Amino acid sequence: MQVTKVLYMLWVRDMDRSIAFYRDVIGLDVRVQSPGWSELAFGNATVALHLGSEEGYRMTGLNFEVTAIEDACRELDSAGGRVVDGPYGGGVPGLSLADVEDPDGNRFQFSYHA
Repeated sequence: MQVTKVLYMLWVRDMDRSIAFYRDVIGLDVRVQSPGWSELAFGNATVALHLGSEEGYRMTGLNFEVTAIEDACRELDSAGGRVVDGPYGGGVPGLSLADVEDPDGNRFQFSYHA
């Protein structure tokens, strides 16, 4: 498995407000900005902001972007982890996601951008 990026994703209700908060209060640098997805950084650390609904399930957490999501899921599974869901389409052309667990049951996500 080859990881190309590690990020921590937060769901937000107001992208502009959230960017201003993490930029102006926390001091992160804006690297990618769009209405639905933005990335802010401090050194090599990335905080991703994902615009989401105010209701329902909102996954917040660790994400590993990988070069081959199916291979990453197989490798995780063979090492004692568990694929909870996926790979599945991420709602954006070329994006695949998989919800996974480590051997202790900690959930995180793999992503792949074609």
